[in-house]
Amino acid sequence: MLPKLTENKTEITDKLLEQAGHALLVLPHDKTLPDVPGAAALKAALKRRNLKPDELAKSPLAAQLPGGTLVVAVMLKPEASTFETHEGLRKALALLMSEHPKALTLALFGDAAFKARVAQAAAYVALVNGTPLPSRKSKPDTVLKTVAVHGHKSVDGLARVQALAEGNLLTRSLTVQGPDELTPGVYRRRIKALARQYGWRVEEYPFDTLKRMGAGAFCAVAQGSPARDAAIVRIRYRGSGSRNLKGTKTVAFVGKGICFDTGGHNLKPAKYMQGMHEDMNGSAVVLGILAVASRLGLPVALDGWLALAENHISPAAYRQNEVVKALNGTTIEVVHTDAEGRMVLADTLALATKAKPDLVADFATLTGSMHYALGSRMSGVFASSSTLAHQASRAAIASGERIVVFPYPEDYDTSLDSTVADVKQCSMEGEADHILATRFLSRFVGDTPWVHMDLSGHSCKGGLGAVMSDANGFGVAWAMALLDELNDGG
Repeated sequence: MLPKLTENKTEITDKLLEQAGHALLVLPHDKTLPDVPGAAALKAALKRRNLKPDELAKSPLAAQLPGGTLVVAVMLKPEASTFETHEGLRKALALLMSEHPKALTLALFGDAAFKARVAQAAAYVALVNGTPLPSRKSKPDTVLKTVAVHGHKSVDGLARVQALAEGNLLTRSLTVQGPDELTPGVYRRRIKALARQYGWRVEEYPFDTLKRMGAGAFCAVAQGSPARDAAIVRIRYRGSGSRNLKGTKTVAFVGKGICFDTGGHNLKPAKYMQGMHEDMNGSAVVLGILAVASRLGLPVALDGWLALAENHISPAAYRQNEVVKALNGTTIEVVHTDAEGRMVLADTLALATKAKPDLVADFATLTGSMHYALGSRMSGVFASSSTLAHQASRAAIASGERIVVFPYPEDYDTSLDSTVADVKQCSMEGEADHILATRFLSRFVGDTPWVHMDLSGHSCKGGLGAVMSDANGFGVAWAMALLDELNDGG
C-alpha cells in the first residue's frame, strides 16, 4: 500500500520545517543557495565540507536543524532528463529514507514551471520507495505513512504519479518473492485476486490444454516440473471508451514468467542460478502495466499474456537435440535447455497474435548477451519498424527508463539454420544471442507490429533511476509512455 499523498501550494515555512522531522528541499540549479527555510544549517554544512552551493546538483547534502529535523537539499537542472532528475532525487531521498521515517515532507522552490515538473518526479520517487518489498525478516522495516508536497498543488492530485508508483510496486513485490512463495500455481491464484481487485477478465490455458492445442515449445519447458501447474494466462482490460484509442485499437503485452530457472539438463552453475526466482520479471511488468491503466481508467484496450512455468531438471525435462512443434506449426530443434525463455514466449506470442492485436510488446529477462552489451542500467529493445523504434526511444526519454534499440537483420537467420527442423532454438556459439533470440521470436508474431524488450536493466545493484531497491520494475513506466505515444499518433 502506498503512502498517503497530500499537496499544499504554499511553500514551507521555518516553523513547518522544524515540525517536519524529515524534509527534502528541492531547488533549481544556481550558483548560490537561496534564502529558504533551513538555509543557515545547509550553509554551515557546505562551509564545513568546503563545497560550493551549485555542487548540490551533483551530490545532495544533509543537515540537522536545531530542533532535530533532518533536511536534505538537492539542486536540479531545468534541462536535466527524466532519468537524471529521478537519479538526483533518489540519491537525495535515500539520505532521509535510511532513517525509515513514517512521514516525509517535500519542499519545492523555484518558478511555477520548475515546481510542477519536479513535483511529479519527487512525489513518484517518494511513493515508489515508501513501501518495503516483501521479506520474511523477523523485524520488518518501517512503512512510510505520509508524503506531503509543499509549493505545488496539481489539478488531479498527481493521480498518474500515484498509479505509476502502484504499478511499479506491484511488479517489484512479485519479482522479489522466492521460488517457494511464487510457484506457477500460486502465481495463478495471485493473478485471479488481482483481477478481482482491478476488474480484469482472466482466461487460463493450463498445461494439458496447451498440450492438446499443440503448444509444444511451451510444454517442452513445463514438462520438467512434476507439479503440472504451468499455464499461459490471458488478462483483459477494457477501459471506458477504449474503442476511441487513436492508432492502436488493442495492445497485447506478453511477459515471460519463469518462476525459477535451473537451466534444465544444461544446469546453471550456482553463481548464475542465484536470483533465478526473478526470471518471471517480464510477467510482473505486464501486471504492473495493467494495474496502472486500471487505476487511471485509461480508455485503452489491453491484453496481458503471461507464460507461467518453471524450468526444472528431471527425468521428464526436455533435452538437447529434441525437435518440438510450436503452436503455429514451426518445428524447433532444441540446442540448449537454458534457452527456455524463447521457447515459452514462442507459443505465448503465437497465441497473442492469433487474437489479432494491433501491437504486441513483450518483456523478458531473456539473454545474458544483452546484459553483457548494456550492463544493468539500461534495457535493450527491438522493434519491427522504424516508427515503433522511434516511439520506443521517445517513451524511454519521457519515462526515465533508458533503452537502446538494436537491429535484428535477416542475415542472422543463418546461425539458426537446422538440418532437422525449421529453426534452431539458439546457437551453441552464443554470439549475438540477443539478436538471435529476437530473430527466433520474430517467427511467432508474423506481420503484427511488435516490440521486444530484453530486460537487462530489471535489477541494478543499489537501485536505478527513481527506485532504490535492486529490483526496480523497469518497463512499467516505459510502457505507459509508449501508450501515450501510440495515443498521440507519434
